[in-house]
Amino acid sequence: MEKNQKKQPAKRIQLVDVVLERKGSQLFSGKRVRSPEDAANIIRDFIGDSDRERFVVLGMSTKNEPQVLQVVHTGSINASIVHPRDVMKALILANCASCVVGHNHPSNDVTPSPEDIEVTERLVEAGKILGIDVLDHVILSSHSFLSLKEKGYM
Repeated sequence: MEKNQKKQPAKRIQLVDVVLERKGSQLFSGKRVRSPEDAANIIRDFIGDSDRERFVVLGMSTKNEPQVLQVVHTGSINASIVHPRDVMKALILANCASCVVGHNHPSNDVTPSPEDIEVTERLVEAGKILGIDVLDHVILSSHSFLSLKEKGYM
């Protein structure tokens, strides 16, 4: 070290462990998710009749057996901002091979917004990078649902 240079203070680096904490469980009558309707029913039972948009990820095994269900974001009455890193975090921790994402529209209109389509595209791309298939995105109302995959958006 040269005489004119001051010694830099040491930088403390945090040491962390990341864990998946179990909050409870939900009964699913089937063994595997076989259709968008199965996924929509699981997600609807989990969300309930929320007056805010709730964005949920349902992570599954290689055999489409449900492994993890998490609310990723709770939004306002008409919007939910979702980041791929938040969706993928629980899936990685639970060693999921695939997922279905879903959210409710408190207005009960299941028509996808441009933002719904955009976030779906971003999640599919993130999933490709991480090796996690995003199989569908379902939009729920209190009595119906729409599958973006079935409607050709994916």
